[in-house]
Amino acid sequence: MKTLLRPAVSLFILLTAVTGVVYPLAVTGLAKVAFPEAADGSLIFKDGKPVGSSLIGQNFSDPKYFWGRPSATSPQPYNASASSGSNQGPLNPALVDAVKGRIDALKAANPDNKLPIPADLVNASASGLDPHISPEAAAYQVARVASQRHLPPADIKALVSQHTEGRQWGVFGEPRVNVLQLNIALDSLHHRGETR
Repeated sequence: MKTLLRPAVSLFILLTAVTGVVYPLAVTGLAKVAFPEAADGSLIFKDGKPVGSSLIGQNFSDPKYFWGRPSATSPQPYNASASSGSNQGPLNPALVDAVKGRIDALKAANPDNKLPIPADLVNASASGLDPHISPEAAAYQVARVASQRHLPPADIKALVSQHTEGRQWGVFGEPRVNVLQLNIALDSLHHRGETR
C-alpha cells in the first residue's frame, strides 16, 4: 500500500504546483508582457482614476449622456458577475413590453427626433454587458445630447466620428462606438466649452 500511496501523493502535489501555481503565473506574466492593457482589465481612466473597462458597458440614463444598449443582467443592469441575456423570444409578451417601454423612453427624452430608432437601443445583447453601440445609435442621440449640453450638434457629431471604431482588422464585426469612452470625451468637450 505504501508503495502506491507515496507516488500518488507526490504526483498529486507536483501536478497541483505545476497546474495550480506555475502555469497560471507563467500565463499571467506572458499576458502582462504581450498585452499589458488587456491583462489589467482594459481599464479606462479619467483624471488618473479607473472609471470602468472598455469591455463592459455602464448604465447611463441622464439625457446629457449617450445611452448604451439595454442590459438584461440582474439584479441590476451591467452586472459583470451575472452576464446573461433575457432569453426571451421575439413573441414573448414580456420582451414586446420591454421594447415598447424602451421606445417610449427614447421618444420622451427627445420628442422632436423623427429618425428611426436603431435596434441596438431597444434590444439587449446576449451578454447584457455590451459596451458598444452602432454609429447609427449614436447618431440618433446627437440632437438630445447637444440640446442637453447646450453645444452645437456639429461638435457632438464630430466627437462621435472620432470615437467610431472600424471593423476589427478591417474585416470582422461592424463599426461601433464605445459609450463610456464617448461620454468621457463628451464631459471633457463640455468642460472645455465652459472655460472658453
